Amino acid sequence: MYAKSQARPDTIKVQSDNGSLRLQFSTKYNPIFGGKRKHQALGMKDVPENWQKAIAIAWRIEDDLSHPEWNKLFDPTFAKYGLKTKYTAESKLATSELEPDTEITVGVMWEAYLEWKKTKVEETTFKSVFQWLFSNVLAGGTKSNPTGANILKMTLDSPNLLHEFTQAKATTKRGDYFAKEVSLAFEYARSRGLLRNTDTENPFVFDKFTTPALTTQQKYASKSVNGEEKQWHEVQDEKKLEEDRRAFTKEERDIIVKAFYNAPTKFGCYATLVEFYFLTGCRPAEAVPLTWKDIDFERNLIRFSKSLGTCTRKVKDTKTGEARLFYFSNNSRLKALLLSIKDQSSNILVFPDKEGKLMAPNVVSKCWNGTRYTRKLKDGTEKEYCYPGVVRQLVTQGVLSDYLPLYHTRHTYITLTAIANRHDNNALLYIASACGNSVDVILNHYLGCTGNNKIVEV
Repeated sequence: MYAKSQARPDTIKVQSDNGSLRLQFSTKYNPIFGGKRKHQALGMKDVPENWQKAIAIAWRIEDDLSHPEWNKLFDPTFAKYGLKTKYTAESKLATSELEPDTEITVGVMWEAYLEWKKTKVEETTFKSVFQWLFSNVLAGGTKSNPTGANILKMTLDSPNLLHEFTQAKATTKRGDYFAKEVSLAFEYARSRGLLRNTDTENPFVFDKFTTPALTTQQKYASKSVNGEEKQWHEVQDEKKLEEDRRAFTKEERDIIVKAFYNAPTKFGCYATLVEFYFLTGCRPAEAVPLTWKDIDFERNLIRFSKSLGTCTRKVKDTKTGEARLFYFSNNSRLKALLLSIKDQSSNILVFPDKEGKLMAPNVVSKCWNGTRYTRKLKDGTEKEYCYPGVVRQLVTQGVLSDYLPLYHTRHTYITLTAIANRHDNNALLYIASACGNSVDVILNHYLGCTGNNKIVEV
């Protein structure tokens, strides 16, 4: 974190880095340090009493660098300031004056924002969205636009920043989310006093004067549906709901499960997991860390209390942060499946990988959709390997009418079970609770209508 109190130098900031304090020099000093931005470790822990010492050192260095005879006063070895470092700054410049004080770069702004953001969002989200996707977009290295401009190196007052940022925004499907976060990063930099010019405007707010696709009056106007006048909040976007909650039929579900059991060993070893997904409606990442202690065969229940991070490979809470109990009947297909797995396994995990460890979260998706990769051979040549996915193949062969991703095993279970129990509100409440959902979501998104405590299993 940055110091919140005491006056601080304008061009040399005190920062905390992994529990230790360091100095960050303004880019105006880049020529002194070989053309690169300088960070100087202080050898001090990040504790309140050391911040005062660090700020005092920063003032001494800035006083020397701002003096007309700075090249005589400034000690490039930092020994004068009580620091020990192997780095020696360049003592000569092309001119006797330092470069004009330009605004900070997008990279400096984004780096500071990431340091703050990683404490506010889930670790998986931070790594996959912010540290990987958004950072790559800013660096101009996305698959859709591999030759894009490196925005991270541009200053916030660069005249063509808006154009390049607009182009970058268009390269990601999450463009609006990306643009919002970059704009927030600028405001964060301003709030932390990182900007050199307090009058610098946010260059990432580029659409506040554009005409929206729908005006406010149009968005909230009443609509005529089948001859009946309805208010805006009574009209559902059926197309979106259908796209979000599409499901396989019961017959298609069984075709897919059978295809996995008949697949080559490379893919067939995941057949029991795929069937488990279809029979429980759990989120894919919730089944991977499941242990036999989470299954009670006497009470016939499964306790879903954790999931595995896709990027971090760390066990964490479920998406909703709550544990769920999933009940099954004594003669159900699910219980028979679990007993058969238990009889053949001595591992604490219900679905371990081939080495008995936690399975990679995306491995089943690759078997489902297919995978393609290139491997370098001993002779130096590269060979491409392509494995068609089980479900993708069924679609190609015309056995399935359409392709749906692995996550739709969840939608399939909820849809089929909800339809079978649509007239029993208590049953729907159980389904919602067991799947980490709500009755409203099931009624509106899976059934599209309102609906024996005994669950009709599918």
